[in-house]
Amino acid sequence: MFQKILIANRGEIACRVIRTARRMGIATVAVYSDADVGALHVEMADEAVRLGSASAQESYLSIERILAAAERTGAEAIHPGYGFLSENADFAAAVEAAGIVFIGPQASSIRAMGLKDAAKALMDQSGVPVVPGYHGEEQNDGFLADQATLIGYPVLIKARAGGGGKGMRRVDSEEDFPEALAAARREAMAAFGDDAVLIERCLIRPRHIEVQIFGDRHGNVVHLFERDCSLQRRHQKVIEEAPAPGMTPEMRRAMGEAAVRAARAISYRGAGTVEFIADVSNGLWPDRFYFMEMNTRLQVEHAVTEAITGVDLVEWQFRVAAGEALPKKQSELEIYGWAFEARIYAEDVAKGFLPATGTIRRLDFPDVTARIDAGIRPGDTVSAHYDPLIAKMVVHGPSRSVALLRLTRALQSSHVVGVTTNLDFLARLSAQEEFTAGHPDTGLIDRNLRSLTAIEPPVDTVVALAAVLSLGALPQSSDGDPWLTLGHWQLWSEMQRIVVLTYQGGHSTLRVAAKGFDFFAVHDGRRVIPVKIVSRQDDGCRAEVDGRQVQVKASVAAHHLVVSVDHRTHVFHLGNPLDFNATDVADGNRLIAPMPGFIKIVRTSSGSEVSEGDALVVMEAMKMELTLVAARDGTVEAVEVSEGQQVDEGAVLLTLRVEET
Repeated sequence: MFQKILIANRGEIACRVIRTARRMGIATVAVYSDADVGALHVEMADEAVRLGSASAQESYLSIERILAAAERTGAEAIHPGYGFLSENADFAAAVEAAGIVFIGPQASSIRAMGLKDAAKALMDQSGVPVVPGYHGEEQNDGFLADQATLIGYPVLIKARAGGGGKGMRRVDSEEDFPEALAAARREAMAAFGDDAVLIERCLIRPRHIEVQIFGDRHGNVVHLFERDCSLQRRHQKVIEEAPAPGMTPEMRRAMGEAAVRAARAISYRGAGTVEFIADVSNGLWPDRFYFMEMNTRLQVEHAVTEAITGVDLVEWQFRVAAGEALPKKQSELEIYGWAFEARIYAEDVAKGFLPATGTIRRLDFPDVTARIDAGIRPGDTVSAHYDPLIAKMVVHGPSRSVALLRLTRALQSSHVVGVTTNLDFLARLSAQEEFTAGHPDTGLIDRNLRSLTAIEPPVDTVVALAAVLSLGALPQSSDGDPWLTLGHWQLWSEMQRIVVLTYQGGHSTLRVAAKGFDFFAVHDGRRVIPVKIVSRQDDGCRAEVDGRQVQVKASVAAHHLVVSVDHRTHVFHLGNPLDFNATDVADGNRLIAPMPGFIKIVRTSSGSEVSEGDALVVMEAMKMELTLVAARDGTVEAVEVSEGQQVDEGAVLLTLRVEET
């Protein structure tokens, strides 16, 4: 077994690998960029080596610098994690050429599966069913459009390299094909340096089911059953589960055997995942699933497989890379119970799931019911440089219903302050009727997007409670403000304060009067709501609001108050009543950059007439294209940016002429 390994990655997966290595007595070396100097994975590792600037190209994607770090520290092997260089065949070959063990498949296997068109041709030859479509070398735009017509709409355009949903577009009509193709090519080139695509039939009601496989150097290959990853948005997974609901023994056997055939076809060793798309328009059938691609690495969602099998897949990776045989045979692997994983991201669901940035002020997760794989902690910053994943929440139970209930409650009990997250969205999704009934498919989120993302302003009693908590009722809420430490005392009369709270769905101006120790009367302009703080805890309090006692989790940080009550979390901005101006709302006159990014395309110019919904600017942020549209009809007054320009969040991209009223 190795004495020391280097992890060529960052964040959650680097921390995950370090935990298993530490348990096995293996020393670890972390690498980091300038943006990650104080990151958790750097602190956890035995040693750490700086790679370069925050740019991934100058750090986590630099093969030369990673190899130099391994040689400098005497690391015997390199674990690539997922993302970055994990599926780069040149990296795997360079590691082996340097006399270092690559903890993953050989370069030839990565190359065989690296381009989707070649991989599908190989799978077809090996007897693994593939999705009907065009997987050839010809990339002329007109030729691809003709192929799409022959396949029949709707079709999917897919980048032949990479994964993660980047470079993928669904096209429903011939008229939409040219623009979708151009967008897919741009995104694929930005993410993978390869703008070649393939065209496939788009199944109307598909499920994404994948099979975890493992091979060793001795010719042994097993599968560790399936995962259902159908809950997706923008072709990226949101909640995964294992096993797949509704899976029959016959279909499990057929998919497992197909996945093993795929692995054997390329003499695969290490952890890998064979992804299938299943046509479930008439249920799950053994003859209606098709090969999509193979990920030649550890998957983000590997933890659900670990939960139902009791296997530490990272430990297996170490053992296989060190030359050992697989620890178990196929007949020795069994499924125990059910598991779910939810990906908690820093993202603004209300703004179309845009990635969010900010500093984590507080991070509270259940410490009993869920496994939390995180690479971030309070005080860390979610930057625009890398993936905005905060943590993965994994729950396990004896049945699907019990595990799903545990997931919902764990999500509702979680608390993140300092950055916008998708926690509420995940909690709603985990309780969505079709999903709880065991009928997921890749279109479920889109079909129910309105109800899953609807802004539900807090009820008046929660707003009243928030007003009281904002005035210092929480032990930790002073946040450096000496006035808040005075409590609720005022000379000659009862204390009264004006509180301004803004939140998703509106704002409120309230008058709070202290009627006694920890007893308040809150006037919201319509009625008076009594609020009493019954008791305090480190993470909140128990309060009686309008005659009803509730348990409250709350915290104040960076002028934001986060209140969790009745299994819902609300974020309030604490405004200054002297500064607040109710007219400071979006009027549609300015197009604002929602996050830091790179201006790819400007589709309009000064003096142009635009209509509501017209695409005006295309930005690239975190390897993803964002199309920004006009909020109203009007005339462009000025374009403030140019193509190729880097902009900060909040930058004005263009303005529309103010209409006379």
